Amino acid sequence: MIFEERKPQARELVVIAVICALGVVGRSAFFMLPQFKPVAAMVIISGVAFGGESGFLVGAVTMFVSNMFFGQGPLTPWQMFAMGIIGFLSGVLFRKGVLRRDRISLAVFGGIVVFLVYGGIMNPASALTFQYKVTWPAIATSLVMGAPFDLIHGLATVFFLLVAGEAMLEKLDRIKVKYGLVES
Repeated sequence: MIFEERKPQARELVVIAVICALGVVGRSAFFMLPQFKPVAAMVIISGVAFGGESGFLVGAVTMFVSNMFFGQGPLTPWQMFAMGIIGFLSGVLFRKGVLRRDRISLAVFGGIVVFLVYGGIMNPASALTFQYKVTWPAIATSLVMGAPFDLIHGLATVFFLLVAGEAMLEKLDRIKVKYGLVES
């Protein structure tokens, strides 16, 4: 709703759609490696480049569209929310000056936020979704059993942010200036 209220320009929507498409393609390209995907890195980059609202939108739309290839299910809304929150946090923390824009800061932030936020939402969500009777031990078990997958996902995010984070942000800065997307 916040994104719609500020009346984004069509050119901004096109850039966001392209970033979403890159996230979907990245998730599809690495389908054979469980949890080793560039999606969270793309979401963090979009949040830093365009703000929290755009970051949330990229995260949610990327997960929704990519699940059209991987299968929609009861966890899709949870995935959309978790990845959206990562984009929103990256945008807000960057605007507040907490998150710096250098490679190391982005990579460390990416690894931590994917492990804690995405894993912290998705692991209990799987227990809530697939358990007949949800108990605290079931939630704790889902957190513990999901930790190795979250670690791989976090390391993948660190890798992709180290390799492509700064270059992508530089390109998005050029696009913002060229097409007048710079905030006034």
